[in-house]
Amino acid sequence: MRSLAIWMFLFALASAPAAAKDESVDELKSRAQNALPQDRPGLCVQIAQLQLHSADKLYIDGKVEQARTAVEDVVAYSEKARDSAKETKKHLKNVEIAVRKMAEKLKDIKRTLAFEDQPPVEHAIERLEDVRTSLLKEMFKKEKK
Repeated sequence: MRSLAIWMFLFALASAPAAAKDESVDELKSRAQNALPQDRPGLCVQIAQLQLHSADKLYIDGKVEQARTAVEDVVAYSEKARDSAKETKKHLKNVEIAVRKMAEKLKDIKRTLAFEDQPPVEHAIERLEDVRTSLLKEMFKKEKK
């Protein structure tokens, strides 16, 4: 009986990301808006990652304006993830790691763009670095006695 419960748990764990990938960005945005504070950082990071992937594809397809909008979403939802993580004091490390990876991906994307398309991406990278710095300060701040 116990092994059955373990297998069911593992199956549920394995199928959870698949179910989350089936949700559209708009559905995730509405879920994030109504989510509990401790669940919001994960949802916001997931939205930011999906928008980053979308921005990459849009830049490749030459749809620069739509890509810029997606990059703005990456930054906005990374900031929301940071704010929620700081509010609940949970998931700080996970959000910081995800934001670092997204900033690195944006740096890679920036290198492929025409010069005139790079400034908005550079600005987004700077804002993500600010998010990371804020999270690191929160994680390593010294509590006053």
